[in-house]
Amino acid sequence: MNAPVSRSSLQAGALDVTITINGQAYTAKIDPRILLVEFIREVAGLTGTHVGCDTSQCGACVVHVDGHSVKSCTMFAAQADGGRVETVEGLCRGDALHPLQAAFTECHALQCGYCTPGMLMSGLDLINRNPHASEHEIRDWLDGNLCRCTGYGNIVRAIAVAADAMTGRAPGRAQEHE
Repeated sequence: MNAPVSRSSLQAGALDVTITINGQAYTAKIDPRILLVEFIREVAGLTGTHVGCDTSQCGACVVHVDGHSVKSCTMFAAQADGGRVETVEGLCRGDALHPLQAAFTECHALQCGYCTPGMLMSGLDLINRNPHASEHEIRDWLDGNLCRCTGYGNIVRAIAVAADAMTGRAPGRAQEHE
């Protein structure tokens, strides 16, 4: 049986970590067991990344780490040391919405909004990897991102609309989803 961890042993085992989040470097001395989602929310003060289930089932905590989407509740902050993290806050450029955010608004892919940050970050990773994904491929990619409000149809359509906008393709494909 493991002995309880004392405060002094946590301080002795603390790690210096630097993570660049949305282009800004954040350095902190952390407990090695702190999760990336906790670092993002508590150290960087960026609360757009949500903690939904604590079991990696819901996808509300999805962020990009070095260009790949990850569930930040399943990754230690120390694993991202020296890395680049993009969160939902990093999508806007000034007052301009990212094309995916604009598509979510246009396609009514928002309800309560709790899952939205994870859906946006997962959808963007798919668009970056496969900008011509079919409806089936989009739905398959979103497996592991739970939404209890929308029924997914408008989310899938929004990702298709954004992919078309981002690639300069005519928006005809998006009508397939209506």
